[in-house]
Amino acid sequence: MPISEQDHIQGLVSASVALVEYGDYQCPICGEAHQLIKALQQQVNDLCFVFRHFPQPQIHPYAQRAAEAAASAATQGQFWQMHDILFIHQQELGNDRLVEYANNLRLDIPQFLQDISSQVHIDRINQDIESGLHSGVKVAPALFINGIRYTSLWNIEQLMAAIVTVSS
Repeated sequence: MPISEQDHIQGLVSASVALVEYGDYQCPICGEAHQLIKALQQQVNDLCFVFRHFPQPQIHPYAQRAAEAAASAATQGQFWQMHDILFIHQQELGNDRLVEYANNLRLDIPQFLQDISSQVHIDRINQDIESGLHSGVKVAPALFINGIRYTSLWNIEQLMAAIVTVSS
């Protein structure tokens, strides 16, 4: 699915390399991918990174709520900060911890709690899931570089090689 205004984007949409990840905050492999992408962002200047939610609650019971926390933080201009915190603390995604993270980011806690309890952002998350399913995603993480799906990019060298291939 093409990058749109509703996506969570780092970098310029016009960049020569677009990396789209469908991810799950509780998934350990997504946590590894997060670290690789952070390293990649340090090495590639002309990169647009897009994160789309793909929680797998049947495997990771806290993933859906974590995605909702990130979506709520996004409405307060703190998506990427919450995104990083959730991946750093993958083993601590219970409700109390999510509120703690929101508080550390100085989010409006009553609004955050209202968003989470009312599942205000569930449609937004489901749109990401549908986008992933439409693109053939079955599990997270799923990475696309310039629209091409890659399934074995689990070290920085492989990621860099794929980017060089796609951008040349």
